[in-house]
Parts: sequence; C-alpha cells; structure tokens
Amino acid sequence: VQLQASGGGLVQAGGSLRLSCAASGRTLSNYAMDWFRQASGKEREFVADISVSTSTYYADSVKGRFTISRDNAKNTVYLQMNSLKPEDTAVYYCAAAKDPWVPLRGISTRVGSWGQGTLVTVSS
Repeated sequence: VQLQASGGGLVQAGGSLRLSCAASGRTLSNYAMDWFRQASGKEREFVADISVSTSTYYADSVKGRFTISRDNAKNTVYLQMNSLKPEDTAVYYCAAAKDPWVPLRGISTRVGSWGQGTLVTVSS
C-alpha cells in the first residue's frame, strides 16, 4: 500500500492543523493506522493510533489536543491537531499495520507501510 500524507504547514502556537493520510493500492479498513513524528535531531516517536474498530490511543504529550480518525470510504486517516505548541514541530508520518486486524499501538516493528512525511512547524 502507498500512503500519501498531507496537510502540514506553518502555524502559530495555539493554532490548528489537520493532517491527512490517503492510501492507494489496498483498502485500509482492516488495518490499524498510526501517526508518528520526528523532530530535528530526535528519534521518531509515536503520536496516535486508531484500530480497525476505531478505538483510539494517544501519546501523553498530545492527549486532549490531537484526534485521530479514519474514513474507510475515502481510504483516508486524519490527525486533527489543536492547541499546537512549538514542541509539536516535527515531520509527521502516517503508518499502516503490516497485517490485518493486528493492533499497532505505536509498535513500529508492526508497521508495513510508511507515508512520506509532512512537515508541521509551530511558531511561538
């Protein structure tokens, strides 16, 4: 499956952005999906997870501010980011699980496909 992430950009602290991850080549409806991010000079970190049943799971750093959702009809996963902070600045990557029905929950070894990344910059 090919994943295309989009929606990144420059926003002031306190602002909002919505990232999209569109899939082609395979339906995502039976696969868990995650968002990760990597700030400059830092390791990639987990951000948010959505299961096949649409249950969600978040990193503590974004809980209450970010919302992950999926639209299976559009084969797309979203990340709504509110109350953005400068420390949210990073390249954001979407990821699809390698196997259907298997939980992902930020375990990168279970990822089968990565999007190309979209840059989010939050100015103070």
